[in-house]
Amino acid sequence: MSRLRQPPLVTGISPNEGIPWTKVIIRGENLGTGPTDLIGLTICGHNCLLTAEWMSASKIVCRVGQAKNDKGDIIVTTKSGGRGTSTVSFKLLKPEKIGILDQSAVWVDEMNYYDMRTDRNKGIPPLSLRPANPLGIDIEKSKFPQKDLEMLFPGMSADFTSENFSAAWYLIENHSTTSFEQLKMAVTNLKRQANKKSEGSLAYVKGGLSTFFEAQDALSAIHQKLEADGTEKVEGSMTQKLENVLNRASNTADTLFQEVLGRKDKADSTRNALNVLQRFKFLFNLPLNIERNIQKGDYDVVINDYEKAKSLFGKTEVQVFKKYYAEVETRIETLRELLLDKLLETPSTLHDQKRYIRYLSDLHAPGDPAWQCIGAQHRWILQLMHSCKEGYIQDLKAWRYKTPHRVAFVEKLTKLVLSQLPNFWKLWISYVNGSLFSETAEKSGQIERSKNVRQRQNDFKKMIQEVMQCLVKLIRGALLPLSIPECGVRQYGGWEVKSELSGQWLAHVIQTIRLTYESLTALEIPNDMLQTIQDLILDLRVRCVMVTLQHTVEEIKRLAEKEDWIVDNEGLTSLPCQFEQCIIHSLQSLKGVVECKPGEASVFQQPKTQEEVCQLSINIMQIFIYCLEQLSTKPDADVDTTHLSVDVSSPDLFGSIHEDFSLTSEQRLLIVLSNCCYLERHTFLNIAEHFEKHNFQGIEKITQVSMASLKELDQRLFENYIELKADPIVGSLEPGIYAGYFDWKDCLPPTGVRNYLKEALVNIIAVHAEVFTISKELVPRVLSKVVEAVSEELSRLMQCVSSFSKNGALQARLEICALRDTVAVHLTPESKSSFKQALEALPQLSSGADKKLLEELLNKFKSSMHLQLTCFQAASSTMMKT
Repeated sequence: MSRLRQPPLVTGISPNEGIPWTKVIIRGENLGTGPTDLIGLTICGHNCLLTAEWMSASKIVCRVGQAKNDKGDIIVTTKSGGRGTSTVSFKLLKPEKIGILDQSAVWVDEMNYYDMRTDRNKGIPPLSLRPANPLGIDIEKSKFPQKDLEMLFPGMSADFTSENFSAAWYLIENHSTTSFEQLKMAVTNLKRQANKKSEGSLAYVKGGLSTFFEAQDALSAIHQKLEADGTEKVEGSMTQKLENVLNRASNTADTLFQEVLGRKDKADSTRNALNVLQRFKFLFNLPLNIERNIQKGDYDVVINDYEKAKSLFGKTEVQVFKKYYAEVETRIETLRELLLDKLLETPSTLHDQKRYIRYLSDLHAPGDPAWQCIGAQHRWILQLMHSCKEGYIQDLKAWRYKTPHRVAFVEKLTKLVLSQLPNFWKLWISYVNGSLFSETAEKSGQIERSKNVRQRQNDFKKMIQEVMQCLVKLIRGALLPLSIPECGVRQYGGWEVKSELSGQWLAHVIQTIRLTYESLTALEIPNDMLQTIQDLILDLRVRCVMVTLQHTVEEIKRLAEKEDWIVDNEGLTSLPCQFEQCIIHSLQSLKGVVECKPGEASVFQQPKTQEEVCQLSINIMQIFIYCLEQLSTKPDADVDTTHLSVDVSSPDLFGSIHEDFSLTSEQRLLIVLSNCCYLERHTFLNIAEHFEKHNFQGIEKITQVSMASLKELDQRLFENYIELKADPIVGSLEPGIYAGYFDWKDCLPPTGVRNYLKEALVNIIAVHAEVFTISKELVPRVLSKVVEAVSEELSRLMQCVSSFSKNGALQARLEICALRDTVAVHLTPESKSSFKQALEALPQLSSGADKKLLEELLNKFKSSMHLQLTCFQAASSTMMKT
């Protein structure tokens, strides 16, 4: 079926642009035959039929609605012509935002307002509407941190609708880089807006004049219609009649349905109550849910529910809500007490402590739970340390382990401190930097907590120092009881010390405490808090040095028992080597103790310590010298020689050591003398080098005193030996000379050296053999002294003779020269002088025949005694080679 009319055609619209709800006039052709024929009108895609008013087939008046498109056609649809077309278009402008104080002649659509604060589209009340840019210039957001702005402007806001609005904050946040010219333009815009608002209601009326006229026209038309319908009626106006009808209908309905309506009201009341229960069941069920979640340990759920209930019902005026919220607060208070008890329980892990502190912080618990936890942890550590000491003291009698009781206690105590103190320190660090608290609690209590930290810092420092002092005093009570004051002996001492710890165990303890100090330093605990540990380490190091040196003295005393009297080819026993090794071993054991770790002072920094160490070192040397003296004077019966042997490199030339290897006192004297010589030339010097290597002080004094004592012993033992060997030879000279009633004045011509001189030489050779068997180095020293004694005695005897016959003088000269030439290798200035004095006491040889006879007899003597005199020749060649 074909349409009766042509499709509508829009040829014009006035105005052709505007904001939503702008009134427009549409002109065109075939726009309908009447209001009922118009069935559709869209502008920019929005249906405007509801506001359309058909005026004629060529004119329609309507208002533009909210459209999605900024520009579009005007489409008219009629029953008679169908969907039309348009030759013009309308441009939809975006409306300006209406501020909270701006007047408007039309209704403001508030549902699609764009909130600058939350950056989300949501329906908000009209009071939230405000201009996004009050200054009217471009906004240039700064990168200034929000937290810094909050600290600069505490309690203020950059929101210009807020009561605490701060203009400086707003400018820093939005216009920190804006030029001065732009800011001057902003001032002009603000003045313009202020002037616009000051125009008052007159400007408002001017702006909405057309709206007022339209409203006035509508009201006039309604009034005329009502007047026309009701002026000729007796019953009054149409509205009056309608009111009467409605009142009668209402009264009749009330009579008929009063009971039904009553039941309905009751049902509505019940339904409303059920709705309230359903709607607010969260609050009504919350007390029971809190108890259940506490029993399960779901404290996070409890805290979240409590925060939600507090925000919804914390300030309610409804009595039933108040009652249930009070129940919630009661259970939350119980939870606070429960969490505080768990927080203060010991032992506890750092993770649990932090968790409970955050819970209490979120629940806004009164006081400072974190500080209470720190105090409880401090008391717990001190209690553990004292309990450790009491436990070890009780176990003292039943102790059966290899490690000494007090050493095991120190190890246990340091492990205990290292297991507890790191968490204690980390808890404090978390308290200081705020990581113990949740974000909400941290922001709300940041200023207050910063004040608390400053107040608590000294208190915590005292806690750490108290723990360190307790640790140090407990160790001192166990290892250095004399360093504990009498008032603290009962608390920190109480050990039954049966024997002093050895240097090795003290060194082990020092290493343990050093590792403890390093571990505590790694926690970044300040050094001033750890100074007491350094003082303890220094005292223990000094004590270890003293104990080790005292122990060395005892070991040196026992060295005499280890003398085996086995002589090597240099005339030495193993005793000097054992002495040196004993000292080296002691010094090696002190190496780690004497060395200074980072932050440690020298063991020898105190003059008193230097003096004591020096004196102990001297004692060590003198004790060994005393041991040598005891060995040299030990009776023959006390010397066990059943195990002895002689070095094959030291041949027993003259049988000085017999087949049963028994040692005489003279032989022991020689062995000790030989050892003394070696000690003076080598051992003592080596020991001095080792003392210096280990940073000992007063080495020069140690060496001087030790050398003096050693030389004194050496000289005393040497004189004893010379006395033992030289006196018999010297004593045999005078009887031998005058044997057989020999007289220098009346004697026969000499035929050779007499026997007394040969016997003296044999005795000297015997001494040579004995010394040579023990130590070749001692031969010149011993024989030179023996020769001095013999020559001095011979000189005395010659000077005592009143006169000599010719034969007597020749006989005396022969014997003196024979003895002098034989021991020429061992002559000293003193012995040479004695021989010279002896010869000067004799008459001079007058003839060549006497000289020749003297020479022949000397040669005969040397030839006949060649074998016996070989030792002197060997010594001579050896000395010439050397």
